[in-house]
Amino acid sequence: MWKNSTERYGSLQIALHWLMLVLIVAVYAAVLLHEAYPKGSDPRKLLMMLHFSFGITVLALVVVRIAARFSGPTPRIVPAPAAAADMVSRLMHLALYAFMIGMPIAGWLVFSAEGKAVPFFGIAELPQLIAENEDLAETIEDWHKDIGEFGYYLIGLHAIAALYHHYFVKDNTLARMLPAKRDAA
Repeated sequence: MWKNSTERYGSLQIALHWLMLVLIVAVYAAVLLHEAYPKGSDPRKLLMMLHFSFGITVLALVVVRIAARFSGPTPRIVPAPAAAADMVSRLMHLALYAFMIGMPIAGWLVFSAEGKAVPFFGIAELPQLIAENEDLAETIEDWHKDIGEFGYYLIGLHAIAALYHHYFVKDNTLARMLPAKRDAA
């Protein structure tokens, strides 16, 4: 079933969740790998284009993901978590969504402030969001890098929490986001 039920997330939400993970890993991989190549080299330029393109794809898909998230019920956690744990979970998810929205926009703003268009997989260029301003570009780029470093911890904590719930709390937190098992014929 592609829509959420009260028992588990639908296939659309599950697919978007795991696709976002793959894209975010690709964003980080591209930016880390580009450092292995000299400035101005074609491989370095390609990796940065991929970094920006994957980031913009994350931004586009997070909009779809938010729409899908609110198009149906949120599956229950069984057994239900304590109120404090539920609040922490909500704050963590809010931070993740802010990260998936804010980081691509920040990257887009850096390019805009540098007077460059953002490449999208070499097939299009996105328009500038703000006027050219080198000082502002440097400031936003510093924030982008710092928040990117913070993203490792945010994503890591999310994964650790899911595993903790699955193996120690033994609730259905993780199972709700895993693909459904097919019945054996």
